[in-house]
Amino acid sequence: MSKTKGHAFGIAALLTLGGLAFIAGPARAQSTEGQCSLAVVSKLAGKQQNVCDTKVVQELAKKGHAFEQNQLGIASMLAIGPDYTDKEAFKWFEKAAVKGYAPAQVNLAVMYANGWGTPVNEGAALNWLRVAADQGLARAFTNLGILFLKGKGVLQDYNEAFRWFEKGAKAGDSDAQTNLAYMYENGFGSTKSQTLAIGWYSKAAAAGNPLAQNNLADIYLRGDGVPQNANEAFRLFSRAAEQGHTGARIMLGSLYAEGIGTNRDLQAAYTWLTAASLSGDYRGRDRLSALESKLTSAQAAEAREQAYRLRPESGAQLTARALSQ
Repeated sequence: MSKTKGHAFGIAALLTLGGLAFIAGPARAQSTEGQCSLAVVSKLAGKQQNVCDTKVVQELAKKGHAFEQNQLGIASMLAIGPDYTDKEAFKWFEKAAVKGYAPAQVNLAVMYANGWGTPVNEGAALNWLRVAADQGLARAFTNLGILFLKGKGVLQDYNEAFRWFEKGAKAGDSDAQTNLAYMYENGFGSTKSQTLAIGWYSKAAAAGNPLAQNNLADIYLRGDGVPQNANEAFRLFSRAAEQGHTGARIMLGSLYAEGIGTNRDLQAAYTWLTAASLSGDYRGRDRLSALESKLTSAQAAEAREQAYRLRPESGAQLTARALSQ
């Protein structure tokens, strides 16, 4: 049941988009009070903000309001209307970024890094991330760490990646905390320390980060640096799986199939493994075939129906949760 150390799921970038991630929340010291959010963006991202009519948001954006410009950039990335495109997103992010709005600066950097709405320009991506980092934005720290970790637009440098992840982690970004834990666990850019890795994974997991939950669950399942605890592993895999982490869904299906940390439930196992496959992760395919032969046709049909219900409501919803407000 155990997996190779390192978890095989890599470095966290919440809702990874081409290796970098849009901001997962509002920038510190940049209040959104009195600003107008698009209803669909706030709803999909789970934010409680002042919601205004689309026309009002558009008018404010055209008048040069950075927050609303960034909102239109988000809407364009979501492609929620016929006039929304990645080029429109780039335009609005750029307008807000040049006005000094740090979330838009990070979003613009991600556009440049991935070539969305503009040709790939890693130098511009690095520049905008540094500008946002100078404002103390945690997501900028995290994305700079990813650039140095992967050697994207810069020379690969684990020590520099570690430094940026540490800054992001201390600023409260759960992705940075997860990444820092991964660095400690593997001795990348730092002295190897399972104790510190577990501490940072725990902080990120408590904040709801699904990759941290998955990796911490794996640690408890193996008993690596902590007493082995299959029940805690099951709990953490469940939390990550419920958020759509496909690796956790496969592990959760395996735990149900074998009765580890929970009662044996072949139908539940089939549900979670199917849900992972529906999201494009086929690592549980062999076990699925074995499970299907042990279920009645009615049980298999019910499990598949449950798995379909576990699919994300839309790609837009996932993207919105990773974009800045």
